[in-house]
Parts: sequence; C-alpha cells; structure tokens
Amino acid sequence: MEKRSNFGSKIGAVLAAAGSAVGLGNVWRFPTEVGNNGGAAFIVVYLLCIAFIGIPVMLSEFLIGRHTRANTITAFSKLAPGTWWRLEGVAGVFVAFIILSYYIVVSGWTLFYFIQSVGGQLMADRDYSLVYNDFVTDPWMPVLMALAFMGLTHVIIARGVQSGIERFSKLMMPMLLFIIGILVVCSFSMPGSSEGLRFLLKPDFSKITGSVVLSAVGQAFYSLSLAMGCLCTYASYFRSDTRLPKTAMGVGAIDTSVAVLSGFFIFPAVFSVDSVSVDAGPGLVFITLPSVFNIAFHGVPWLGYVFSGLFYLLLMLAALTSAMSLHESVTAYLLETFSISRKRAAIIVSVACMTLGVACSLSFGMWSHLTLFGMNLFELFDFVSSKVILPLGGIIICLFTGWYLDRRLVENELTNGGTVRFRLFRLYYFIVRYVAPLAIAGVFVQELIA
Repeated sequence: MEKRSNFGSKIGAVLAAAGSAVGLGNVWRFPTEVGNNGGAAFIVVYLLCIAFIGIPVMLSEFLIGRHTRANTITAFSKLAPGTWWRLEGVAGVFVAFIILSYYIVVSGWTLFYFIQSVGGQLMADRDYSLVYNDFVTDPWMPVLMALAFMGLTHVIIARGVQSGIERFSKLMMPMLLFIIGILVVCSFSMPGSSEGLRFLLKPDFSKITGSVVLSAVGQAFYSLSLAMGCLCTYASYFRSDTRLPKTAMGVGAIDTSVAVLSGFFIFPAVFSVDSVSVDAGPGLVFITLPSVFNIAFHGVPWLGYVFSGLFYLLLMLAALTSAMSLHESVTAYLLETFSISRKRAAIIVSVACMTLGVACSLSFGMWSHLTLFGMNLFELFDFVSSKVILPLGGIIICLFTGWYLDRRLVENELTNGGTVRFRLFRLYYFIVRYVAPLAIAGVFVQELIA
C-alpha cells in the first residue's frame, strides 16, 4: 500500500476542505432556495443554521477523521470496534459514490453551458426552456459532457493528495472567488439591480415559517457537504498542528460567502429583466439566466459572452471541487482497505461512476420510462442520498460524537491536546448532543412527508 499522505500546508487544508463544501449546492441550489423562501429572511435563518448546526457537525467530522488518520469506514471501526457504528462509515462512502454518479451528470451540464456561452450560443434569441429540454433528453451530448467532467476529476484524484487535490484546490478556489467577485460587481451595475439587492438585504420576517426554517437547515447541511464522508476523509490528511475549530470557521466562511455572493450576482441580474421570476426553481440557472444574459446584453453581445462565460466557468469550478472530494472519499477507502495503488483505485471509482452516470443521464431521455416509485434513476439516486442517507448520517455523527465518544477524547482533539484554547467547547458539545440531531431529524421527517 502507498504511504499515506497529508496536506502540505494549513492554507492547502482549508482550501481543499472549502472546495469540498463549495459546489453546486452553493451556486445553483442556494439561489433557488432563496428565491422560493422569501429572500433576505431565508438568508438570516440560513446563516444561523450554518453557525449553530453546520459548523458543529463539520467539527465532529473533522475530529473523527484527524484522530483516526483513516478513510471513513476504517475511522468508525477504529473508534468503535465491533459495533454497529461502523455502518455510518459504510453509509458515508456509499452515499459519496451514489452522489458522484449523478453529480457528474449535472456537472456535465455546466461544462456544456460553458462551451455554449463561449461560443456565443447563449446570446441568441431562443426559447431556453426548449434548449435545456432538448439537451438533457439528447442520448449523446449529456453523456459525453458527464464523461469528460469525470475524466477531469479522475486526473486530479490520480495525482494524489498534495500534487492533485491540494495543488488544484489552491488554484481553483482563489479563481472561483475572483470570478464571483467580478460577477457581483457587474451585476450591481445592471439597471434594476437595486430591487434585487432589496430582495436580499431587507428581510420580511413574516415570511419565516416552519417550512422556511427546515429548508434553511437542509440547505446548510447540503451546502457544507456533511455526512458524505468527504470532510472526514479530508480531515484525515490534516497535520497534527491544524487547529480544527479555526479550520472549520474558515471553511464555513468561504462556503457561506460563495453561496451568498451567488445570490448577490444572480438576483440583481434577474430583477433587471421584468419578464423573469425570482422563484423559477431549479431552472433558474439553466433556463432563466440564459434569458437574462440575452435580454440584458442584447445591445452589447461581447459583454454577454464574457458575463455568461464567467458564470458557467464559476459553476463548473464549484462542481469540480466537490466532485474531487466525493471521488476521494471512495478512492481512499479502496486503496487503504485493499492495499492497491491510488491510480488503480481511482480508475475503479471513475469507471463505476461513469457507468452509473451514463444510466442517470439517459434517464432524462430514452430511459425516462424506467421508473421506481414514480422516479427515474437520477431522481431515485437524489432522493435516497439527499432525503434519506444524508440526514440520517448527520444524526448518527452527532450522536456518535456527543454520546458515544469519550468527552475527553473530543475535547483533546479540538484543543490539540490542550495546547490551544477552544472557548466554545461547552456550546459545541451541547449542540452536537441535543440541538443538531433534533434539527436534522426535523428536516428528515419534513422531507419524507412533503
């Protein structure tokens, strides 16, 4: 078996973990949730959920990963040998594999739209709902895009922890933040953008309902990539002197900044065009925004090329950083458990995910008639992972950390053996024992009965 690697620097660890968290959930799902749940009021609740639920659960994954220096399954086996807690590690690796299989399909869409934007096709007078439907139901193009995206992810993972994950995270995360900064500034300059800013900055607290709170909890959980085995795996590569609370705060800050800034780019742009709606749902990115680019920059098409190209490049980079962590979660398990090389483990994961990814892509078109419980394969994978395994995994991680592990072990890991102070330890411990599991359970029940 190859010698186990660590991240070479603290900033590399933070950017890699932040890349795991930052993904389509930030740039695609977050604006959708904001548009559907009342704008600024939802953002306020979301920020509270990140601080009081997301960060504590992330810290729990960090301490499990770094303490054991192992992949997710082995980590739980080491901490609770011979018990059923090991199943949480199995679930984490399994759900990472399932999510990656359909995640590359949507990621392939971002690659296609980036190519279209660079070629100027998104600045034509077209019905973009038809463009989207024709693309996703095509038997060849979405498959090719998904395979190309998976190939790019594979190359990075096969290079290893420092030469692959860390090096590319150091390149892609600053690029991602730079691009989103440019887009926000450009969006603010568009006519009518002030209405979009008002939608994001002036909360109407009367819109906060139980459903909105549960949606905010779910988005915080999804946005930070919790219970997928990714953060636990990445934390196993942290150096012993890494300050876990400080790292978690850094990751949470970057992740939240990307999500909120995405809203500050998208909604001023959407409000600048009277004919589109803020609550367009999942079609906001692939149907509504191309129409916005076309209408807003119709008189200056070259600016539309730049604007749309930068946005879909941003979306693609965000998808890639998350795909890397999902891939690594499964790859680490294979290479450590079966004592095979990283390249061989990466090939096994990539080929398996490509196979399922092709099936997921075709489920929108020629295999759309193949359903189970009224869902095609893509929808089934999404439901089982995001609505069942992830929330259950989050609850189990909280219970494992708060009730099973020795409190001294938890405190020792979060304070680096007592060498650094963690003044909020008591609050953290109370949250993972009581608040977080109850909140996640509420989301779980709500999603199942919705």
